[in-house]
Amino acid sequence: MTLINNKVHAYKDQIGHLSETLPDVLKSYHEFTGECFKEGELDLKTKQLIALGIGLFANNEVCTLYHVQEALSKGASKQEIMETVAVAAAIGGGHALSQGVMRVQAALNN
Repeated sequence: MTLINNKVHAYKDQIGHLSETLPDVLKSYHEFTGECFKEGELDLKTKQLIALGIGLFANNEVCTLYHVQEALSKGASKQEIMETVAVAAAIGGGHALSQGVMRVQAALNN
């Protein structure tokens, strides 16, 4: 966990530097994400699992590590986290397949 904590803390340090340069942007971003991650119709655990899946799909290491930690802290089990990984993998594969058959076949037919 130390490596994970180091990477997440390094991100938080760097974002702190951004607040020195663009304080209003960072404040607005934190307000926006705070609203998005508030409990609503979706519970906090579900929102973290969604964020994890998107982080994986986007290949964002810091978001992936952060949202695993957050999902665990919101009560997600290791099984739920790994099922999220599987769903993200299915979406990633489906994305490549759907774009491949549409774009590649269109290119081949031109």
